Amino acid sequence: MLHRLQSLLAALWGGLLLCVAFIATPSAFAVLERAQAGAYVARVFAIEAQASLVLGLVLMMIERRIARDAAEAGQAGSQFSARLLLPAAALFCTIAGYYGLQPLMADARAGAGVASFGALHGASLAFFGIKGLAVLALAWISQRRSS
Repeated sequence: MLHRLQSLLAALWGGLLLCVAFIATPSAFAVLERAQAGAYVARVFAIEAQASLVLGLVLMMIERRIARDAAEAGQAGSQFSARLLLPAAALFCTIAGYYGLQPLMADARAGAGVASFGALHGASLAFFGIKGLAVLALAWISQRRSS
């Protein structure tokens, strides 16, 4: 049961990230003025970051429970599996990419930052991409185990 829940949550999280990256963000810039699109996308990414924190923590707790149950059943296994490290990596990317870089991007947009907005935006995009790859890999690995 926990394996299926883990697989489902990882797939939903991956789908959320793909929708944000390939549907919500490009669509906003296609139909709204640049300032309005930026405000809309900032809100979308704020909601996505909160959801990523919750989903990452829940998936890590599920994996710890699965590992504990396996240890109690006498099955050997690593405490630091890919199913634990991938959501941890995604959480790191969320914290660094959104909560770390977002305030710096606001300062750079106002002209008071230590780095250019473009450089910070590129770093944020890289963190989002790495997070997406980690979550999709987690979904794939979790699905293989639950079937």
